[in-house]
Amino acid sequence: MAVIFDIITATLLLTVTLYGVLLVWRNWQESRMATAYFGEEIRLLNEQIERQQQLSQVAVNTARDAWDGFRKFELRGKVLEADGICSFYFAPHDGRPLPPFYPGQYLTFSIKLPNEDKPLIRCYSLSDSPNHPDYYRVTIKREVAPRDNPDAPDGKSSTYFHRVLNPDDIIDIKAPSGHFYLNPEQQNPVVLIGGGIGITPVLSMLNTITAGGSSNREVWFFYGARDGSEIVMKDHFQQIAREHPNVRMNICLSRPRPEDQPGTDFDHQGRVSVELFKQLLPSNNFDYYICGPAPLMDSLTTDLYDWGVPKEKVHFEAFGPATVKSVRDAEADTTAAEAEKPVTIHLKRSKKDISWTNQAGSILDCAEAAGASLESGCRAGNCGACELAVVEGSVTYLSDPGAPVADGSCLACVAIPEGNLVIDA
Repeated sequence: MAVIFDIITATLLLTVTLYGVLLVWRNWQESRMATAYFGEEIRLLNEQIERQQQLSQVAVNTARDAWDGFRKFELRGKVLEADGICSFYFAPHDGRPLPPFYPGQYLTFSIKLPNEDKPLIRCYSLSDSPNHPDYYRVTIKREVAPRDNPDAPDGKSSTYFHRVLNPDDIIDIKAPSGHFYLNPEQQNPVVLIGGGIGITPVLSMLNTITAGGSSNREVWFFYGARDGSEIVMKDHFQQIAREHPNVRMNICLSRPRPEDQPGTDFDHQGRVSVELFKQLLPSNNFDYYICGPAPLMDSLTTDLYDWGVPKEKVHFEAFGPATVKSVRDAEADTTAAEAEKPVTIHLKRSKKDISWTNQAGSILDCAEAAGASLESGCRAGNCGACELAVVEGSVTYLSDPGAPVADGSCLACVAIPEGNLVIDA
């Protein structure tokens, strides 16, 4: 009997011991899981805090180092990137620090052309990431007469940069500006789309995302060109594709040359289109950033809306008057453009009345067609050269102005009247 009692006692002790061991092991496992979970939460929180600190520092540096009006810069480098396309590297002549910028923003240049009384004002997108505090880079295509009109003049500003401006020359530049930019704080998936030289602002966005080397942000990159001779920085794109699996690179050539090899020089034959997006993207749930010529902007914005992409997820850069009008047509949300009766625009200083209809385009277009001369620059609402005081009436815009507009004023190159208007011109 005593033996049986000893066996039962030993069994109970063993059971209690095993239960205790199991309980300790379970608590240990739960502790490990909790540590892993909260460790990941803490890591993500630390990354978010670090990003916010970086953005706060950007804001501080921008406020500290920004400048009003024009500032003198030296051309430090000039690099041929493709046929008729050069990158220009500018450093401040005074040696003071440069403010950071948001990827996608542009610089405004005051260009003193030979034998011209007034400077030419033009805007060019920054083409590199903000992680270079000692220089700004823009990439410019030389605009030549079109093939169907060979007697037309070449582009004044682009010819100046390519043919006249040389290293160590001085040029006047305004601080970075513009509302078309990527928010580095966000990590939502994006589609970056550049057509032709419109690649520059989205290239800045791409370089910003990949600059840290550890970003997992999902990026689909589409670059449209006519043929391989127009592709800028091909080696750079290939390197990004190799080193950043989160970036899906798609080079599209509409008319590839015999020497342009598919799979090596380009990925798709044809134009960048929403039909191509439907074939490649897992869904339409992305933010889309688009810059390119008017036909590309027109087709992509319209087709993205038709695909069910909300307007607030379609971001675009207008960089010329034709593009501005195309964007206005794609959005179709300006009530003044639907007006059937002409309205009168009175130029107060010139004491001249002009008639505006929905076919006249911007106030600047309408005034020039009527023989009135107004100040202008980029003609896309970015440089602010065409700002005029509104004396009576109100305006709406064909596209959101990139340059700041004072209360009671308008940018004539992208503004249209909402009724009879009096402007100080």
